[in-house]
Amino acid sequence: MKPDALAYPKSDAHGVSRPKWLDVLVLAKVRVNSLVVATTAGGYYMATRDGIDWSVLLLVSIGTALVASGAAAINQVDERDTDRLMNRTRTRPMADGRMSVAEGRAIAAAFSAVGLLILWLSSNTVATLVALATLVSYALIYTPLKRRTSLATIIGAVPGALPPLIGWAAVRGSVAGPQPWVLFVIMFVWQLPHFLAIPWIFRDDYARAGLKMLPVVEGVDGGVTGRQTALWAAILIPLGLLPLMFGLADTTYAVGSLALGVAQFLLALQFARRRTLATARGLFYGSIVYLPLLWALMAIGKR
Repeated sequence: MKPDALAYPKSDAHGVSRPKWLDVLVLAKVRVNSLVVATTAGGYYMATRDGIDWSVLLLVSIGTALVASGAAAINQVDERDTDRLMNRTRTRPMADGRMSVAEGRAIAAAFSAVGLLILWLSSNTVATLVALATLVSYALIYTPLKRRTSLATIIGAVPGALPPLIGWAAVRGSVAGPQPWVLFVIMFVWQLPHFLAIPWIFRDDYARAGLKMLPVVEGVDGGVTGRQTALWAAILIPLGLLPLMFGLADTTYAVGSLALGVAQFLLALQFARRRTLATARGLFYGSIVYLPLLWALMAIGKR
């Protein structure tokens, strides 16, 4: 019998039936994708020269959110078997059997298609193609690679760093030149200490599911994971100054960026020296605080 045909409980952890719309929100990873929307809007704002067209920004944000939701849905359809093995994901609608594979795929296709159409109609072809690249690289490259290599974390940082380019392209019609790629590089490197802390915290879950995350592959010691988090956090300090160097933001931003980068590096260094749940959580939450503050400083200091 195929796994999809097995009977799974149709209720949440408390035995209470969940409405379908809640399962759709879980499938779309609404909370996680709020970051995608925020960084897309950030890229849009940093690209503007003569004020914001709020109607276009709203449509671009909606389109990007739908594409990201489609990618998240594809991810959960493809990872339903491994999600069943992990405590943190076993109650997702695909893993728990509350939603069929056909339903999941239909919702993923609808989200993706409508999102791309909205982007194409409200902005331009370049922004739509960047969103399509985000969808393909996340759902069709990063997702299957998680079962094969620990390098998937680095590869997965590419789609995570593309949303600011969607916003930029929606304004400028192009991602040529260094400025949009400065935003990309910052987002790319920020993700690495952030997403190395998560599998350290949940390494037993990832090991049980057979996912080749670095903290699982290297074993109990975690020395390589610790050193890599400190290295990437250190690299992010000078990278955070690039918006000043390329005329995106002023010195006020640069000073704030330097302070944030050093603070996050110290959290990463603490984790590298003492690899405990407490230090991993400190790094994880510190990275969550770092990113919105950095974007806020960039917006305030925009040139």
